[in-house]
Amino acid sequence: MGRIGDGDIHAAFVEFRAKESDKCLSAQCIYCQSIRAKNTSRQRSHLLECPAYLNAMKEHNPDNPILHEAVNGTPTQHTPAKPPKKRDLDTMVNGFQGSTSSAPHSFPIPKPQLERDFQMSVQLNPKISVGPGIWGQRNWISFVSGHWNGRFGKGTVVPGGQDSQLIAPDLSTHIDASYLLQTHDHPPAFIAVKMDGWRVGPRDVLEKLEDPSQIDEVDPKTYSFRVNVHMETGDTRYLHLNTGMWVASGVRRGTEVIYDAYRVI
Repeated sequence: MGRIGDGDIHAAFVEFRAKESDKCLSAQCIYCQSIRAKNTSRQRSHLLECPAYLNAMKEHNPDNPILHEAVNGTPTQHTPAKPPKKRDLDTMVNGFQGSTSSAPHSFPIPKPQLERDFQMSVQLNPKISVGPGIWGQRNWISFVSGHWNGRFGKGTVVPGGQDSQLIAPDLSTHIDASYLLQTHDHPPAFIAVKMDGWRVGPRDVLEKLEDPSQIDEVDPKTYSFRVNVHMETGDTRYLHLNTGMWVASGVRRGTEVIYDAYRVI
């Protein structure tokens, strides 16, 4: 039977095999990224002197037996150890910062970066109201045409795509749009684009976005129009787009919607 607090010890470490040929596992403290051989006694000794771990326990789990032992010099004996509390996201993220270890499972986890990749402008037909449904007001907007250009090429937006919008009671709008891009290559390639996201903001601002006579007066900074973007094509010249990820920021101008898309790398 393990000592009181062993569960807390194991929860504070990530176990991994540094090399496939290694017979023993290594353990890395997720609070300070120190690495040592997997050994409960040595891991306990480390946590008793780990400022990052002890500070986190003071804030999130003051009944932690390891913290009690570090402060009082003796382990808690009178009550069974409580299961370790779930660490919140901020604690875990802060615990992962500043690592210099080169171990295969060392932290920090790489942060995604954004690169501006392309811009697309689309002319819209007047919206058609499908009516109120069980999820909210449904609007249908089809596309007249458009154009796009970016790091991977340029071309036109083929007429006939659509945006099936769902309007919540507070006028927040869920975007579910499909486009077909045609490149300027000879012969051209065709790329299917799927967007989904939300346009949200103060009610008075969203009301103006629904009014063609006021839409151009709305400052894009007063509302948030963000979508996820996915692409699909079978053209061998653009196969790399199939595995890409993008997020885009949109604005409305008259009968036009404009997107700036950023690739996640």
